[in-house]
Amino acid sequence: MPAFATDVPAQDIRFDVYRNGSPFGEHIVRFTPLGNGDVDVDIEIELSVRLGPITVFRYEHQAIERWDDDELVLMRSRTFKDGGWLEVDVERGPDGELISLGEMLSDMIPSSHWRGYTPETRTILNTETGEPMPVEVTDLGLRTIETASGPVEARGYRMAGTVTVDLWYDADGRWVGCEFEARGQRISYVLQDA
Repeated sequence: MPAFATDVPAQDIRFDVYRNGSPFGEHIVRFTPLGNGDVDVDIEIELSVRLGPITVFRYEHQAIERWDDDELVLMRSRTFKDGGWLEVDVERGPDGELISLGEMLSDMIPSSHWRGYTPETRTILNTETGEPMPVEVTDLGLRTIETASGPVEARGYRMAGTVTVDLWYDADGRWVGCEFEARGQRISYVLQDA
């Protein structure tokens, strides 16, 4: 079973997101092949909690990644978090190095989760901040994940960084599940159209 997606998934990935078992929002990853091995990956996350007409929590994240086969060419993101917007612009410079916030970065996988990680992964690119983020990845083994279309056997990886996230991938390396705790709330993802 692959530890990460070796090819761009044939279909988009759409999750319903739950907070302590109640609907919380959605997380969508769309893939657009551009030809010659290039692909654009559009990511949209919208989460909110309302009490009557009042929104008491709101999180939004929009990002685009451009990949040339297995190489990240650029990543742009905009995130609404803690009442303000963060914007990130990462591009591969003429010398082949990724550049973020005016600094050169070594190659690393973005924290968008769709490609997956391996236990050898030590640093990823934080898509909210554009900064390198140290992580520790542990193989959780196989488990059956419930999706909207039924159960799927998946391999799990726990990624401990600024947040500890359990991520699940099917036999093709497609991202099929996610669970984590944030601010004392249990967040879980349920894959649609698996």
